[in-house]
Amino acid sequence: MSQTIATLTLNPAVDVACVAAEVRPTQKIRTADERLDPGGGGINVARVIHELGGETLAVIMTGGVTGRLVEELLDQAGVPWKSLPIGGRTRICLNVQERASHLEYRFVSEGPLIEAAEWRNSLAILEGLDAGWVVASGSLPRGVPEDFYARAAAVGARRGWRFAVDTSGAALRAVVGQGVDLLKLSHGEFESLVGHPVEGQDALAAEIERVLRAGAARMVAVSLGPDGAWLGSAAGLTYLAAPPVQARGAVGAGDSFMAGLVLGLTRGMSPDEALALAVAAGSASVEFYGTAQARRETVEALFRQIGASAPPSVKGPTSGPATGTTRPAG
Repeated sequence: MSQTIATLTLNPAVDVACVAAEVRPTQKIRTADERLDPGGGGINVARVIHELGGETLAVIMTGGVTGRLVEELLDQAGVPWKSLPIGGRTRICLNVQERASHLEYRFVSEGPLIEAAEWRNSLAILEGLDAGWVVASGSLPRGVPEDFYARAAAVGARRGWRFAVDTSGAALRAVVGQGVDLLKLSHGEFESLVGHPVEGQDALAAEIERVLRAGAARMVAVSLGPDGAWLGSAAGLTYLAAPPVQARGAVGAGDSFMAGLVLGLTRGMSPDEALALAVAAGSASVEFYGTAQARRETVEALFRQIGASAPPSVKGPTSGPATGTTRPAG
């Protein structure tokens, strides 16, 4: 199987990050420390995979001068890319960190309207991909049908690559049960999927087991930010706590998590080891300012730390998940 992990981003962005002393209405807000990153779920995944030494290809819909800027930024980062040209302009998103409160303000534009011929052309391009995994991550732009990722999964079934998805809302509901190999969700997205609040680790484990039995995907990962993450499959369920880190920015942390998880599986790691790499990558990302800024040396250090701190796996039901807890599904 190919070692290349292709990522699909239908709604990429030029991510602008800056710092302001204080955010107030009406007044001019003077900013500093501006930086530009190529953004969007799949692009973030590809950037982190590249940083960690993996083989990747970012497949992106781009248009206008902002689309060319995304391509230029990917070139500067050394990330291989393939463009799906569109008539509209790629969006710009803004993240402002306020020094006074240490809060982040994120302004996310909706993006261009995609014509039917454009999204159909992207499916045709997917047919020709030579990849071991394809990771579809992020929102669907206007004009793209909500079952697009389900159609992409069908392409993967024909082509023989494994398919991972990280999305939300109608696009998430449409792809569940459609041959997905890995479904990655935040806590909020998981609650939206199951239709009710899920509080506590034992409740999460039970709901993940139920979703797996229902055939939502072959593997289900639920990231909990600073509270760690779960990974469930036919082999069982594993929970890992996140290592303590100093958070400086959260943009792209979930995408960094996905990058570590798929890269670990591609490299032949066990699900437990791949989850540890995912947690390390997600945790490393929040330590740096900007979008998905996981640094390889930080990820590797956190990965070693997680491995050293995890106790032996515990088989069977447990009174409460702790770092490194594993139990069989079912």
